[in-house]
Amino acid sequence: MLETLNFSALPSLRVLNLGTNYLHGSIPPGISALSKLTRLDLSTNNLTGSIPMEFGHLTRLNFLWLYNNQISGSIPHEIGQLVNLHEFDIASNHVTGPIPLSLLNLTNLSTLSLYQNQISGSIPHEIGNLVNLKELYIFQNNITGHLPPNIVNLTKLETLFLFGNNITGSLPSEIGKLANLINFEISSAKITGFMSPSIANLTNLQIFSMENNNMNGSIPPEIENLINLNDVDLSRNQITGFIPHGFGNLTKLKYLLLFSNKLSGSIPPTFGNMESLTDLRLFDNYLSGALPYQLKNLTNLFRLDLLNNNLSGTLPPDFFQTGSLQYLILGNNYFHGPIPKSLSNSTNLIRVRLEKNQFSGDVSESFDIHPYLDYVDMSFNKLSGIISPSWGECLNLTSFRITGNMIEGSIPSEIGRLSKLHIFDISSNNLVGEIPRELSRLSHVFYVNMSNNHFSGTIPQEFGDLSSLQVLDLSGNNLSGKIPMELENCLDLSSLKLGSNNLSGNIPFQLGNLKLNDDLDLSDNLFTGEIPPQLGKLTQLQVLNLSQNQLVGLIPSSFQYMSSLTSIDLSYNSLEGPVPDTKFFRTAPIASFIHNKGLCGSQGHNLPPCLSLSSSREDTKKNHKVIILVVIPIICVLFLLCLMLGVTLLYYKRRKGRIHESNEILHGGAIFSIWNFDGKEAYKEIIEATENFGEKYRIGAGSCGTVYKVILSSGETFAVKKIDKIEKQVDEQAFRNEIQALTQIRHRNIVRLYGFCSTNEYNFLAYEYMDRGSLGAVLRSEEAVELDWIKRVNIVKDIAEALSYLHHNCVPPIVHRDITSNNILLDEEFKACLSDFGIAKQLNPNSSHWSMLAGTYGYMAPGTLLPTLL
Repeated sequence: MLETLNFSALPSLRVLNLGTNYLHGSIPPGISALSKLTRLDLSTNNLTGSIPMEFGHLTRLNFLWLYNNQISGSIPHEIGQLVNLHEFDIASNHVTGPIPLSLLNLTNLSTLSLYQNQISGSIPHEIGNLVNLKELYIFQNNITGHLPPNIVNLTKLETLFLFGNNITGSLPSEIGKLANLINFEISSAKITGFMSPSIANLTNLQIFSMENNNMNGSIPPEIENLINLNDVDLSRNQITGFIPHGFGNLTKLKYLLLFSNKLSGSIPPTFGNMESLTDLRLFDNYLSGALPYQLKNLTNLFRLDLLNNNLSGTLPPDFFQTGSLQYLILGNNYFHGPIPKSLSNSTNLIRVRLEKNQFSGDVSESFDIHPYLDYVDMSFNKLSGIISPSWGECLNLTSFRITGNMIEGSIPSEIGRLSKLHIFDISSNNLVGEIPRELSRLSHVFYVNMSNNHFSGTIPQEFGDLSSLQVLDLSGNNLSGKIPMELENCLDLSSLKLGSNNLSGNIPFQLGNLKLNDDLDLSDNLFTGEIPPQLGKLTQLQVLNLSQNQLVGLIPSSFQYMSSLTSIDLSYNSLEGPVPDTKFFRTAPIASFIHNKGLCGSQGHNLPPCLSLSSSREDTKKNHKVIILVVIPIICVLFLLCLMLGVTLLYYKRRKGRIHESNEILHGGAIFSIWNFDGKEAYKEIIEATENFGEKYRIGAGSCGTVYKVILSSGETFAVKKIDKIEKQVDEQAFRNEIQALTQIRHRNIVRLYGFCSTNEYNFLAYEYMDRGSLGAVLRSEEAVELDWIKRVNIVKDIAEALSYLHHNCVPPIVHRDITSNNILLDEEFKACLSDFGIAKQLNPNSSHWSMLAGTYGYMAPGTLLPTLL
């Protein structure tokens, strides 16, 4: 620490160099005892505190370097006493306050460096007193006010860096007096006005930067006199007019940055003379016309950025012959024609942006292997050809966009080698084939868009390995199969769009475990089953579209917690029940819910109201009265007509039977009764399909008969029950009446009876086939593990709805009388259906198959002890 030094013991010391010594603490006032000191260097330490006013006693000091410390406070006025000072450097500290006027008395100063502090106030007019000043660094402070006009008195000035302040006003009109100026930078300030033609006198100028100001007017043509310029940056201003042709005289120029202005006209052909040019940026202007052919002379050019102009024409064929180019940015113009094949010579390419033009031709002919390539965007052109496997050799590629073209073929598996890829967008092309599983190797990809192509096949399960994936859009293709459950591993997925495909199956409940805070679009597919309640966990989701599918059941009540939703579409499904009663759902447009089976809602939903249980029962009673008053007379008339028709048919049938008696007897003299089936043909097909009721086709048996699985020649599958006519006292008419009643039942939770066949020995009932069999069988098998509580509750709901329908919606009402787990059948999706009711009534009460309780010891409806008609 400096405080421990005894400076008074060193009265003759002339040079004290303690720079870069990791010193800390403050500068002690006792240092002023070194009265003969000419050079003091305390730079690049960790010194704190303020500059001691005692420094004013070091009047022989020529060099005072305090830069790169943590010094604070203001510049003491006593510094103005150091009349022999040549260099004063306090840069990169925390100095505050204004520039003291006393500092401007140091007329021997050649370097004044105050940059990267917090100095405020304006530059004093007295700055013009420092006539020997060669270097003035005041950049990156809080300087305000105008640039003083008498700054032009600093005729020896070589470097003037004022950027990063809040200096206002315009440049002094006599700026040309600074004839020795080499480096002039006043960027990122608030300079306005025109550039004075007097800049023509700054012939020694090498760096001229006024970037990010509010300069207006045009670039003076006198700039052509500044022949020593190698860096010009006038970007981010309001400069108008044409680019002067005189730039062609600046043959030493390496950097020309005129972007983000209001320049118009064409690029001068004289630009071809600037053969030293390495960086040309003219983007965000209003330039038009074609690129000058002479630009091919710029063999040292590594960056060409013309983005966002009105340029047109074709690119010269040999434009990229030298291969020095690293950045080619021509996006959002009107260029057309092919991308020159010479671009393939530019093996040092890092960034290519050609989007939003009208380029055409085979894209694969313009690119080769570019080992340093990081970013490619050729979107929205008219490019054709294929995605070349050579892209897989561009191992540094992080972004590949080629959307909105006419690219054909399939995705080469070599793309999977791009392990650094972040963005992969090939949407809106004519690509075909399956999505290669090798894409799962893109371990860093977070944006994948393959929408609006012609991809087929399934979504690779391996996509679940894309742990960084945030956006996946595969919509508008021909994909089929199910959504792979492995996508639940993509925990950062915020947008999933799979609409307009041929995807099927249930919507995986695992999607509810994802982040998904932007979009979930599964519309226009073939999804079935119910909407998983787990989707309600997507509380940050903004857009949900499940429209145009085959979804059934209720809208999950958990949807009421999706508080971030801004858009929802559930239209064109078979949904029913209430819409969640929240502000969002109440104000959602009716188009979001149209074409469903039976959605209802409160008044704000623009949907039919949901009836309460009591009102529903009252309406049902009223409807029954109306039905009785209207339908009974109609039934009476129809009965008389049917009776007359039946007598006529019976007469002709018996007459025909006498003529063709020998042909009527089949398999033991069977006479078929025909209702929904062509009985003879149905019986024949049942015999053939079951190989005369072979044991391997049996799927169940009960007290009333045996059930067989029958696959007809048409491909339809039925469950056929064969009932033996053991006793001749069977009331055949009662059997037919019962069958006729059962075939009128239409409910999603009741096994449908399609029809029957009757012979002398058997009755056959053809039922809807249920894939998983009975609930009892499932509970006793390994499938029981799939019956989670949600499925079990849904099964109970299904059976309750079936019973309610039988008791309240059938005329006359029907009592099942025999509900057990064996009479509850399940389909592939675990939807429950009720079966085997009412058939026991066909048997004689005296038969050994009859029971007054008409069933097994399971659930027995209260109506069991009442007459058949409730």
